[in-house]
Amino acid sequence: MSDIEKTKADPEAAFWEEIDDLHSVMLGVDTAGQHMQPMAPMAAADTKTIWFFTNKETDLAKSVASAKSAQMCAVNSNDGFYACVSGTLEATMDRDIVERFWSPVVAAWFKDGKDDDDLILLKFKPDAVSLWKASDSSLKFGWEIAKANLTDSLPDMGIQTEFKISGGAV
Repeated sequence: MSDIEKTKADPEAAFWEEIDDLHSVMLGVDTAGQHMQPMAPMAAADTKTIWFFTNKETDLAKSVASAKSAQMCAVNSNDGFYACVSGTLEATMDRDIVERFWSPVVAAWFKDGKDDDDLILLKFKPDAVSLWKASDSSLKFGWEIAKANLTDSLPDMGIQTEFKISGGAV
């Protein structure tokens, strides 16, 4: 089964699989004057949560307290995956999550390691996703463009779907 067919069959499962493979996403809160920023996602599909390590002094960490909602944009153009995700974001500290996702990459950002006083976790609970899945095949892309030009039709590049995230443990 192709990735597009798998995404059609279970878009939420495909979403979590893709997020788990990403090194960065754009994350931001719906606060005037705030821009999204690149962050490294730590996907926990079992709890329907995406975790981020950050410093308490970042603009994003400071703005979470006054934000009612957040947005995340995820792109893997090599795989034809694009998603715009809405949800809630809160700053918290959970030692189990720190242990679960701690890595040399995360450690590089915190001089005192897991016990750094400036370490805070951002807990993103997605609630709605708009997802695009396109073919990653250049041959398929070329065929669809040629076919569209020859038949005066639109190319079939994949799917677009929207869904709500199903329940998960809090």
